[in-house]
Amino acid sequence: MSEPNLPNTTPKRPYLLRAFYEWIVDNGMTPHIMVDARSEQVQVPRQFVKDGSIVLNISMTAANNLMMDNDQVTFNARFGGRSMSIWLPMWSIMAVYARETQDALQFPPEEYAESMVIPAAEVPTPRPSLATVAGAAVSSSDNSASDDGDNDQDEPPPSPPKPTKRPALRVVK
Repeated sequence: MSEPNLPNTTPKRPYLLRAFYEWIVDNGMTPHIMVDARSEQVQVPRQFVKDGSIVLNISMTAANNLMMDNDQVTFNARFGGRSMSIWLPMWSIMAVYARETQDALQFPPEEYAESMVIPAAEVPTPRPSLATVAGAAVSSSDNSASDDGDNDQDEPPPSPPKPTKRPALRVVK
């Protein structure tokens, strides 16, 4: 059975974003958006990007000159006391939610699949991480010592030095 010839429609994301934003504001809550910030096309403060995404408060008090059209979301906001212009292509917005109730609307990535292609150089590669396990921490310098048969794991780790003076606060007028 063949599929019917469906008309080419515009993406739903900008319409749903505006509608959900209006519902959040009408109910006295604070709207936030989660943005995929892995692409250089997304203009956000990079120092606040965590794991390739950033959450932005887009309430009327936090975002100045907020514009949500069919292709982009733009506004000015302050980060660390500095005013910044934010530019988000519509495909980068992953979700909109109310901070107070966590009511959210997540957007499927398939709608903008061709726009979201991130070059391999921009895709962050996972870095190996090390975690210390109590009583079993071994550094690379300890490996050579353990080959000699000396095992210092029986000794507890040294305690931090104790302060010699009491901390004091000074009143400044």
